[in-house]
Amino acid sequence: MIKTDEDALICDLAETYQIYDYKSLPAYMVATFSVGLRENSRIKMKLSNQKVPFGELLLSMISDELTRLIWMKTEDGVKGINPPKSIVSLILNNGEENTVNDGFQTVEEYEKARLEIIREGG
Repeated sequence: MIKTDEDALICDLAETYQIYDYKSLPAYMVATFSVGLRENSRIKMKLSNQKVPFGELLLSMISDELTRLIWMKTEDGVKGINPPKSIVSLILNNGEENTVNDGFQTVEEYEKARLEIIREGG
């Protein structure tokens, strides 16, 4: 943990246990405290490559699906145009909207995209 991000670990230890100088403690005690940090602590999120806590990601997914269901009932949704922006996509792509195609409307669209991928080499 120290090697990954010492500053994050120091902040987490100070916030959780009011330990401001972890180097003054025995290594086994610091290790015990570090393992006991909550899952959404800075260092544990960094170690697991999480950008946001799982609960926030789950709420964003729920919001996206609800928004999509409501959109499907609109004129645009029936026509398949102007889909709502995904909060999850914005979170996971550093604020940029996802450019991945969610599907194809026709076989011709699929075949065209397939041929482009084959030409580009994968």
